[in-house]
Amino acid sequence: MSKGKSTAVTDELYAYMLAHNPPLDAVQRELVETTHRQLPEYARMQSAAEQGPLLAFLVRLIGARHIVEVGTFTGFSALSMAQALPADGRLITCDVSEEWTAYAREAWAKAGVADRVELRLGPALDTLRAMPAEPHIDFAYVDADKENYVPYWEELVPRMRQGAVIAADNVFWGGGVTDQDATGAAAAIKEFNDRVTADERMESVMIPVADGVTLSRKR
Repeated sequence: MSKGKSTAVTDELYAYMLAHNPPLDAVQRELVETTHRQLPEYARMQSAAEQGPLLAFLVRLIGARHIVEVGTFTGFSALSMAQALPADGRLITCDVSEEWTAYAREAWAKAGVADRVELRLGPALDTLRAMPAEPHIDFAYVDADKENYVPYWEELVPRMRQGAVIAADNVFWGGGVTDQDATGAAAAIKEFNDRVTADERMESVMIPVADGVTLSRKR
């Protein structure tokens, strides 16, 4: 099947897109720069610049008040979502690194949204399983260890309200998902993508944003 109207995203076109998206604010820009400066070997783990405004847009679009994030890193995505929450909204974000999330805490405080964000350190599956079992989550963002994407999905879906949305990052895995002999993270993402497509509890669409994002809505 052909790519239809797909357009190759050159560096110039990418810059054009960013220029026509909501700009990052001073705290967001500082956090992005700090992450690249202090953690150059891991900075690729940070959500892309265009994903911050996209996540904020989705949070506002569905009127989310209760968000769960799996994978905090240095807090750029959580910052973007927390800024889009109403003052009484709440975001629970899960990670295992005190070092990386220290940058996140500082940024949330600078942006004045620290009171909306609760960081839970420890294995995310334990955190998710400790949450109320009934549907109560409006929006979830998954961007953590790829081998656990399927377990994260299975814990999140029953806890999502009708009409709630899950966004999953890195569903292309750099193109590795097209490898019939994929192993490791690529194989895990392939399994996740197949699981999402077959899950009748959700309606899903995969879009070519950054390294691929799947948006799934609870039926």
